[in-house]
Amino acid sequence: MKSCLIVDDSRVVRKVARRIAHDLGFDCREAEDGQKAYEACEEAMPDAVILDWNMPIMSGIEFLEKLRQMDNGNHPKVVFCTTENDLAHIQRAMQAGANEYIMKPFDSEIIESKFTQIGLL
Repeated sequence: MKSCLIVDDSRVVRKVARRIAHDLGFDCREAEDGQKAYEACEEAMPDAVILDWNMPIMSGIEFLEKLRQMDNGNHPKVVFCTTENDLAHIQRAMQAGANEYIMKPFDSEIIESKFTQIGLL
């Protein structure tokens, strides 16, 4: 079974994303900030990451930059899921190694579509 790490400081968003990813066949773990996400990746590298941008302790973009420098850090497919929808944020995310970018609010069809586009499904 493929694994998905859901990284968001909102418990509600994590819960919704977890249910969607689980329904798509992923074993899910959660982290409420980039630092906890980094620690989770040190324990076990996921196949997919659903990642928020604005979080305390370590932002999503900081986490992504650190993730891509880890051993096997290029393995996870990273989908930013954020309210930051201007071109500058999207370009920075893609340059840092994001595979896709979706705006909040999201639904199961959007996540399934993005996961399919980047080869997770």
